[in-house]
Amino acid sequence: MNSIFGLSHSVTLLVWTLISIVFLVVFIAKFKWNPFVTLIISALMLGLLSGMKAQDVIKAVTGGLGGTLGTIAIVIALGTMLGKMMAESGGAEKIATTLVDRFGEKRVHWAMMVVGFIVGIPVFFEVGLILLIPIVFTVARKTKMPLLQIGIPILAGLSTVHGLVPPHPAPMIAIDAYKADLGKTILYSLLIGLPTAIIAGPLFGKFIGKRIQAEPPAKLAEQFAVSENRNLPGFGITLFTILLPVILMLIGSVANIVDPKGTSSLTVFSEFIGHEIIALLIAVVFSFFSLGFARGFKKEDISRFTSECLAPTATIILIIGGGGAFKQVLISSGVGAAIAEFATQANVNVILFAWLVAALIRVATGSATVAMTTAAGIVAPVLAQTPGANLELVVLATGAGSIVLSHVNDAGFWMVKEFFNLSVPQTLKSWTVMETLLSVIGLAFIMMLSVII
Repeated sequence: MNSIFGLSHSVTLLVWTLISIVFLVVFIAKFKWNPFVTLIISALMLGLLSGMKAQDVIKAVTGGLGGTLGTIAIVIALGTMLGKMMAESGGAEKIATTLVDRFGEKRVHWAMMVVGFIVGIPVFFEVGLILLIPIVFTVARKTKMPLLQIGIPILAGLSTVHGLVPPHPAPMIAIDAYKADLGKTILYSLLIGLPTAIIAGPLFGKFIGKRIQAEPPAKLAEQFAVSENRNLPGFGITLFTILLPVILMLIGSVANIVDPKGTSSLTVFSEFIGHEIIALLIAVVFSFFSLGFARGFKKEDISRFTSECLAPTATIILIIGGGGAFKQVLISSGVGAAIAEFATQANVNVILFAWLVAALIRVATGSATVAMTTAAGIVAPVLAQTPGANLELVVLATGAGSIVLSHVNDAGFWMVKEFFNLSVPQTLKSWTVMETLLSVIGLAFIMMLSVII
């Protein structure tokens, strides 16, 4: 009798969860409510419907929001500052022009993917696109190549990093939720991300570039054509500055593998500088000198850059916090355990499950960040009951699912449409197909790697 009652209680919890998620999706997608407000209301609604006490619901919401943002808010703030220093100093432009010179004009679309991949590490997709769009126009004009053949590889590089590669905040959310190893995740993300970006970027870009003729918007092209002769920083120092946090994190992970008990002071120091917050902080302070003072900027300029770049991140930080609140209510109400029970009974492959949950939320809400945070809350309890699961690959599967099928409810869709001067059907055939290729091919590589390791 108890087991029957227990099962019916689990079913009830899942029904309430489904209603809360439908509410979340409908109000964000149809009624255009603010995602943060909608996530908080959905979390409160789920807690109360599932039978939690009112005070416990509030505690779960505030605890989940604070717990999620503890690390992520600092990562976003520092990453944005690093991206701003790169933009103002001309570092992004320097990386692009150097790679174009090295690769040669015929292979320039390969260089563009590398540019997107490197520049995307410290910044959000939207910021990266704004940084790099002048380079896309300049390179397309110089090489006489189709605009999408240059643009799609950059978009693929940016999007791959956004979904898969730490220290980008989206994968960091899942790493934190699943208690995955940061160093291993970086290693696997590069093994999977690079070939995925190659197929969806240069190869698909060449194919679609011949079929869709795009011209940059005249006013934008004119605006970006002006600043061609500015004095840019060196390629080596720019590249080192951007990759410094990744290098420090890898040092920390290697030290942990070599000396897992942390007996030597060198291991303790390496793990300290390898923590994502410390690594990013070191890189940001270094950028003040390498891309700031060394470029002739005054201390007032650097202070202004680092202050004004934070305003646009407020919405992203709040949405991630809202996702964390929803996640905590899922766990505290027992919904997480109920989902885990069903998933383990149904014997669902946890990698596939993570991808599917993130993909469904992404398609419904249009936000990779909402997909990542909400999916992390649903998948974490399943992982806890799946001994032997590769946590790092589940992180990457969640990330891959969160970038699938970008369409009209995604801000990125409209940015690409406007910047590349495309119609809605053209954006669907180019950008949406590229995002879906990244997601599905990424999943295929993740499944293959799971067989090997």
